[in-house]
Amino acid sequence: MAVIAAIGPLAALAAKGATATIPIVFTVGSDPVEIGLVASLGRPAGNATGVNIFSAELGAKRLGLLNDLMPIASVVALLVNPHFPNVGSYVSEVETAARMIGKQIHVLNAGNEDEIDAR
Repeated sequence: MAVIAAIGPLAALAAKGATATIPIVFTVGSDPVEIGLVASLGRPAGNATGVNIFSAELGAKRLGLLNDLMPIASVVALLVNPHFPNVGSYVSEVETAARMIGKQIHVLNAGNEDEIDAR
């Protein structure tokens, strides 16, 4: 019997697009329902199931911890991969949290090492 192990949302979405019959076990850091991997968390249906780390939902918490460590910092840079399926909601969540604590956020997009070096 075959099974596909997919690490990350892009790999999981590619695997799901490639087959509807081979089982797919994934690990992702974004909501698998929101990005279209499964129908629901309780009953994923289809051929895909896996582990969700919900790392995107921790953006505001990470900003709060950074604020605790560096309360005098007024501007924070947020480096994100623009190709990440959940990037819009992640950035929005962090921007909302930043406004609540009086911080300014500069979002820097980089999808690979060359784009990081260009920043």
